[in-house]
Amino acid sequence: MTTGNNAFNIYQMDTTAMPRTAMNAHTLPGEYFTSQEVYDQETERIFSKSWICVGRASSIPNSGDFFLHEMDGESLIIIRTESGQINCLYNVCRHRGTRLQKEPCGQIKTRLHCPYHAWAYDTDGNLKSAPNMMGTTDFCAQDHSLQSSACVVWQGFILINQQQQVASFEHDFASILHRFDNWELGRLTSAHEITYEVQANWKVIFQNYSECYHCSLVHPQLRPITSVETASNDFEDGHFLGGPMILADDYQSVTMNGEWCGSPLPNLSTEDLRRVYFYTLCPSLFISPHPDYVLTHRIERVEVDSTRIICNWLFPNEVLAPDTFNPTEAIEFWDLTNRQDWQICELTQKGVQSRAYRPGPYSGLESMLAAFDRHYLSVMAAISEK
Repeated sequence: MTTGNNAFNIYQMDTTAMPRTAMNAHTLPGEYFTSQEVYDQETERIFSKSWICVGRASSIPNSGDFFLHEMDGESLIIIRTESGQINCLYNVCRHRGTRLQKEPCGQIKTRLHCPYHAWAYDTDGNLKSAPNMMGTTDFCAQDHSLQSSACVVWQGFILINQQQQVASFEHDFASILHRFDNWELGRLTSAHEITYEVQANWKVIFQNYSECYHCSLVHPQLRPITSVETASNDFEDGHFLGGPMILADDYQSVTMNGEWCGSPLPNLSTEDLRRVYFYTLCPSLFISPHPDYVLTHRIERVEVDSTRIICNWLFPNEVLAPDTFNPTEAIEFWDLTNRQDWQICELTQKGVQSRAYRPGPYSGLESMLAAFDRHYLSVMAAISEK
């Protein structure tokens, strides 16, 4: 791991001179994947200022249900309020900073209680009780609500943004806001979840997902189902990247047996029934709509060279209900594919840590990697794309 003591300048790459396609573009220098200084700058310039996916609204269906989200040293309480909204509250008592909750998930029956001096807050973060504070000069409970973060529910995903003055979610997500409406993601429920711990930088994970140049070699089971030659992109710049691949004639979906799990989603076009889509929503989410289900990957940075990936297989409730429903064919396919990817990502991480590593040229099949690099560097350098 490289530390901030090195002379590497994380702003040395001029994005205005970077090609918009993979033509003549090269991979990032190794320090972007190994430097603690870069990692810390990402915290401030990207992760504290972006909409970050922290989970699904369906995981906290009832008033008082909550889970903790740990992120870059912060502990956040994601909680459903008495009115049914979802809030993101900092897990920090307004008295002396004590963590209010230590359990990873649960239900608050009436109040969030500080274990130190019994200050108590409602699910909106309002201070409701502060024992023995009435004699304190100028003390006003309304001035001591829990700090909160911007929080929205979109397509069933809970997204937060820690900026103090954040642009509206609708503004930031305008180009993709309704892209998945036909899949009705908000109505889908996770049939299965797998968490992977991968010893690789988060950008290695993003870049691997963003190209299928490697697919025929790394994923032989994918080769007959959909070919890299059918890939195209409908988002080619900025936060959101990706597009479709076309299913081979003999396959209904991306599963071990090539058949639908249950039935196809009801509102899809004839075109969408023959495609599988792969989108990255920088910096924390992959969405892969299929004809019969939606695969998602949620990305959590752990350390410079360590990433946690939470993968969910989403299906309509009516498909999940029958006893005959079995999502195993979809789960086994992508679990196998994921593990193949993570092994390659870990080998890549080892390689970029070497003193022998030099940036290499991108293939024409890696245009989304060049696009990711350009967007990433523009945000890190805090300049606008031209």
